[in-house]
Amino acid sequence: MTNPNPFPRRMSSFASANNGSRPLRSAGFSHLLNPPPDSGSHGSGASSHAGAPFSSLDAGAAHLGNAPHGLDEGRRSHRTSGANLPSFSRAFDMFTSKEPLLAGPNMTYSGVGSSASVSKTGFLSPSYLRGSGYLEKLAEQHKAKLMADRETTMSKGSSGTVFAGNTGNTESRSVTLHTKLPSGIHRGVALNLIERPPASAELEDVVSPLPTRWNSDDKDHTVEVFGDGYEVKYTGSKGSEHEAGAIRADNPMPMQCGVYYFEVMLLSKKREENIIAIGFETRKAQLSRFPGWEGESWAYHGNDGKIFASGSNSGRLYGPTYGAGDTVGCLMNFRTNQVLFTKNGEELEIAFKDPSFKDPTKSFYPAVGLKRPGDHIWINFGQVPFQYDIDGYMKKQQKMVTDKIRSTDTANLAPPLNDTELIQQLVLQFLQHDGYVGTARAFAEEIHMEKQALNMDADVPVEGVNIKDDEDANNRQQIRRAILEGDIDQALIYTNQFYPKVLEENGQVYFRLRCRKFIEMIRREAEMNSSLQEAGVKAKSTSQPRHHTGNDTQRTYSQNPGGEDELMTEGEEEMMDTEEDGSELRTGNPEDETMAMRAAGVSELCQDALEYGQELRDEFKNDPSHEVSKHLNEIFALMAYPNPLEVKEVAHLLDGKGRVAVAEELNSAILTSLGKSSRAALENLYAQTTVLLEDLRKDGGDGAFVTIQNVIDDIPKAQVN
Repeated sequence: MTNPNPFPRRMSSFASANNGSRPLRSAGFSHLLNPPPDSGSHGSGASSHAGAPFSSLDAGAAHLGNAPHGLDEGRRSHRTSGANLPSFSRAFDMFTSKEPLLAGPNMTYSGVGSSASVSKTGFLSPSYLRGSGYLEKLAEQHKAKLMADRETTMSKGSSGTVFAGNTGNTESRSVTLHTKLPSGIHRGVALNLIERPPASAELEDVVSPLPTRWNSDDKDHTVEVFGDGYEVKYTGSKGSEHEAGAIRADNPMPMQCGVYYFEVMLLSKKREENIIAIGFETRKAQLSRFPGWEGESWAYHGNDGKIFASGSNSGRLYGPTYGAGDTVGCLMNFRTNQVLFTKNGEELEIAFKDPSFKDPTKSFYPAVGLKRPGDHIWINFGQVPFQYDIDGYMKKQQKMVTDKIRSTDTANLAPPLNDTELIQQLVLQFLQHDGYVGTARAFAEEIHMEKQALNMDADVPVEGVNIKDDEDANNRQQIRRAILEGDIDQALIYTNQFYPKVLEENGQVYFRLRCRKFIEMIRREAEMNSSLQEAGVKAKSTSQPRHHTGNDTQRTYSQNPGGEDELMTEGEEEMMDTEEDGSELRTGNPEDETMAMRAAGVSELCQDALEYGQELRDEFKNDPSHEVSKHLNEIFALMAYPNPLEVKEVAHLLDGKGRVAVAEELNSAILTSLGKSSRAALENLYAQTTVLLEDLRKDGGDGAFVTIQNVIDDIPKAQVN
């Protein structure tokens, strides 16, 4: 699943946490009509169709970058070097990479332009799978492994020094400062990395990974793997007629993606000497013979244009022969149990149709067989654009499924309501359930007016929808409004006033509210600091000495004799005069005095945030939950940056969408305490549909070609607005 981020949507670590209570929802439907910026995993990206087919070896070499060995250059450019971590470190790419998690339109790879589909973290996202439920799950899985590896590299207890300091009066409760700070330290947060064994290996795969390389451990001894694992050469001697060398990919073709496609380019020099077979097989097939000649293997042979299936001796005439300079593709459609091949971007007819392709006990690996010295191929798993228009093929398959959905009769779904009336009732119930009473009433009035306008019989009265003025709904609306405005203290007051037992019985919701208050304090400080920085004004802070360069102003923190840090801007010393006793002279300019007061306010807010963070840490330091300590470390990391709003690694924590998630979790907890459902009917429908699609996706069925987000994206923007 893009990101760029990159990652597909960031879900809270505590959305599913519950201490023996009913599970609470997180962020309900807030992401559907207002999705976050595209991270690459869901965007269309660049098309995988490469345009004109390769007609010669020279063209192929130019495309690949000095093929056959030019791809080794791609490997070197694919990774960047650094001074602090060894190049073999699995954490290395993660921390040095400035790429989003998923490939985007500006991704480059081995000199092939901007359409490549491999991120620097190693995530492969073929363009024809972007936007699919499978790739979204795969992206989440990849991100989880990166995060697990990252956690193993971070020093334990790094947040322990964030709020270390005096517990006396307010003025002395500041961060302990050091004369010399180690590299990677800011505001007391240790950012040093420790190389440890990766934790990602312990995570179980939710979906099957895509093939990414040839498997050098799953090949015949007569073939060798070169380059980045994409090139294969036959290095044996010319054997008997029935002998060959075969190799399989590192991972099988995943059924969950619905359609899988790969292409093989023949890099051999002499066309007439090539004897190559391209196809797929299970691991039961012997590697000393061509795919297609063995049981549970299927292939298209280039020397005679025949296809062979599961040990067939004679084969069947299928298509044109192929040789040096040609590119042959293999397409598996798990929905229809069909396989077809392509040559130089042109689609050939259906080659195989076999119900066993959906057998969940079997795994089918891309495979190639080579027979003569000089046979040399290169595989494209989607890391660069394909010659065949696989994007167009995928869109046709998706349209077939969506047309099938739209043609489904829903007359008996919820009689006597028709489609429009059912949707209106679902929306109304959702608004009332979540406490949007005013909006629900306005929506009901609009429905009534619409029905009156469409009523052709004046003698038939049009009944309206009565929205009751629910006291609980009004109370919940006040709480929600306070959270969405960032006023967490007021939300806590309302909650304890209207529902005094809710926070006591839902510790995880209380924890989220407390953490959100800290985030809001950091957010306000960052926003005020940004405005002051633009104005070139000095602000005081109780932070570690640091240097930070903004757009036009360089900010420098230094420790003064009183133990406080001051943020000085360029030329500021000339602006501020000092009395002999050290007090600052006022300039007499009201505007300057106003800015000075604002700077003092920022300093006070920073101090308040530090004190509140220390209080928060002390309150939950004995909590046994790993998720609690993990989330505290995440939000305390905000203190490590002068302006966290501009740092992509932590900026998401300050996003306003986090308020929505907390508000909905608290709303669900309140509803549960009142004996009501924590979910609206519309949310239950969404959850049931999601589970249904995942189930239909398992064997490559219709669920692999449609997602709920695809449906939302297809709604014209004018209608959404």
